[in-house]
Amino acid sequence: MSGFSLSSEPFTLERDCNAVMVPQGENVVLPAGQVGYITQALGGSFTVYVEGNLFRIAGNDADALGKEPPPPLQLPEDATDSDVENLVWQQLRTVFDPEIPINVVELGLVYDVSLETIAADERKVYVKMTLTAPGCGMGDVLVDDARTKLELVPTVKEADVDLVFDPPWNHSMMSEAAKLETGML
Repeated sequence: MSGFSLSSEPFTLERDCNAVMVPQGENVVLPAGQVGYITQALGGSFTVYVEGNLFRIAGNDADALGKEPPPPLQLPEDATDSDVENLVWQQLRTVFDPEIPINVVELGLVYDVSLETIAADERKVYVKMTLTAPGCGMGDVLVDDARTKLELVPTVKEADVDLVFDPPWNHSMMSEAAKLETGML
């Protein structure tokens, strides 16, 4: 798959930057001065094309690309469990496979979400999710991305994201919008 398109945005890295090679899932450091193209900027992370390879750069490294990091999440002072759960789902919708411009919720990869109150204003989130293919090299990256983003939700002190393969994922689990986007309608 070629990562470059006419809509790709050129960049030059302003500093050394951690990245994950797609689809292998290997952690690398791209050096300051590296040039490439941003091919996808969804959910606060970036997919970039550099010297024939795709890499995922996390939102907290946006400054290396000359971009703004995502703003901090906020809840109202009198937030209910329902408010927190809504924000949890919102955060899961910011987790994207670097190769597919559709979030994991719309892809049907999130099987279950539950919250547990562990102290007066502290919660633990439990998520069961799967992958489109069990051998996906980005599986650990997607799980870590989900966990990291969920732990940004105010009052969430811990997120437990389990990768499961039962039931096996299939395209019928996708939302209608995701099916339309991928041509699987």
